[in-house]
Amino acid sequence: MSTLTQAAANKYWSYALWLAIFTILYNLAEGLISIFFGISDETLTLFGFGVDSFIEVMSGIGILAMVLRIRQNPETPRSQFERTALRVTGTSFYLLVAGLAITAIYNLFTAHKPETTLPGLIISIISIAVMWALVMGKRQVGRTLDSAPILADANCTMVCIYMSLVLLASSLIYELTGFGFVDSIGAAGLIYFSYNEGRESFEKAAGMEDCCDDESDEKSK
Repeated sequence: MSTLTQAAANKYWSYALWLAIFTILYNLAEGLISIFFGISDETLTLFGFGVDSFIEVMSGIGILAMVLRIRQNPETPRSQFERTALRVTGTSFYLLVAGLAITAIYNLFTAHKPETTLPGLIISIISIAVMWALVMGKRQVGRTLDSAPILADANCTMVCIYMSLVLLASSLIYELTGFGFVDSIGAAGLIYFSYNEGRESFEKAAGMEDCCDDESDEKSK
């Protein structure tokens, strides 16, 4: 960061801002489309993927607030809004885990099969391509600015790629074999990643509180 001129730093912070905005808008569109087809085609994995996209929108809003704060003044402490966004995101992931688990078990007992998984196949391929481009962009900006939060956000976007791969695999297997249980198995994959994302969100929020407490102690000395 110290080797960058102020103009160059401002340019990369602008990149970071637009990456955060695009992430929010893309996940919003992806969530709406995925939930629509997940409900209409009775595909649990695609529906859960769509809900996850909406949770990523909430997470993205917190990242956007962070980028705006650091861009204006890197020395400012983390805001209450950022901590609250992480807690809401973590809670939402846990609720998604519970909902997917209950529905997956129900589908297994009732031998439920999706109408089709073709939309999930298409959506997952598009998502993998878009998210990979976002990961590369965020990593470049994060390394240039020497920003740990932006690099951490890039790692979170990588998790979205893993979830897209789960959706891709379950959708493809069903289209090729008609094996109905693969939809619930795919949901189990989303449960695994969602639980880890929820736990990490709460850990980050707790870490922010510790940092703020340390900053307050230093100022009071």
